[in-house]
Amino acid sequence: MSAFIRKTIFALLEKVEHLVAGDGTWLRARYPRYEIGRWTYGWLRVIDAGEGATLKIGAFCSIAKGVTVLLGGEHHTEWITTFPFPALWRAARAIPGHPKTKGDVIIGNDVWIGQDALILSGVTIGDGAVIAARAVITKNVEPYTIVGGNPARIIRKRFADDVIAQLIKIKWWEWSDAEIERNLPLLLSPDVDALIRYAETGSR
Repeated sequence: MSAFIRKTIFALLEKVEHLVAGDGTWLRARYPRYEIGRWTYGWLRVIDAGEGATLKIGAFCSIAKGVTVLLGGEHHTEWITTFPFPALWRAARAIPGHPKTKGDVIIGNDVWIGQDALILSGVTIGDGAVIAARAVITKNVEPYTIVGGNPARIIRKRFADDVIAQLIKIKWWEWSDAEIERNLPLLLSPDVDALIRYAETGSR
């Protein structure tokens, strides 16, 4: 990595650091209605048409610019017309069912969502998942799975299934900040076996 790229990354991280609250996330101040875990950061846009769906985001998530979560406002493709008459015509306001939602959006912990991704209502994204830039998420994403495209499809799993099961069991994102800091050399490495060993024995 060049010195210029390193300098740019550290400058961006310093800007993010000035935007965080006491527990490390500033998104909660912008979206107090939703549940957002600690140290999650990013530039999220939420579209909520008031159908009652909600958003829950876990801890330590990275959300790039242009990411949109659509909690509602979808049109009925099974109706004869997709035009939102109940929203725009007074005579149709008594007709129920518009705008449409498929339910809550649940985003797990340690999820990385790339730039301009769109997440539709009713979707659950598992812990450790990666969403590629400009992906359109129309269905659930399994933990530690990389997806991309429109509609999004599986690109690959980040680890073997048995390793994924161990990581989900460890739940490092629930550790205290102090324990995370002590184990940064493990978390910032590909040595999954060492992390599992630490979780089982308390030593590296």
